Amino acid sequence: MVINLSNSRRAASLMIELVAAIALLTGALLPIAYSLASEKRLAHASYQRAIAMEIVDGEMEILAAGEWRAFSLGIQEYNVKAMAATNLPPGHFILTLETNRARLEWQPGVKMHGGPVARETSLP
Repeated sequence: MVINLSNSRRAASLMIELVAAIALLTGALLPIAYSLASEKRLAHASYQRAIAMEIVDGEMEILAAGEWRAFSLGIQEYNVKAMAATNLPPGHFILTLETNRARLEWQPGVKMHGGPVARETSLP
């Protein structure tokens, strides 16, 4: 039996070349995949923050128009009726009433989901 060494050397060099190509491709694609995943998380957090800002702004306008009189002074949970609140992560709207100021705040229950949003106004 005669073994042709030139064919086995060609096969070995092709295999090494294939492994090197796969390593280069993996090394280039992994950072891109991670970047896309983190970009998606950032976009989702920005979306949730925008929703919270819209709700807090709208509710603050209602409170500033005189609705604040229906609440007692101090810190309390504030219930919103906005349908967009279903797109928010678990969290709380907190209303703080003092004699001359009102503050409405959104506090998410989980990190990396838009962060807190607060609006404040002076009362008559």
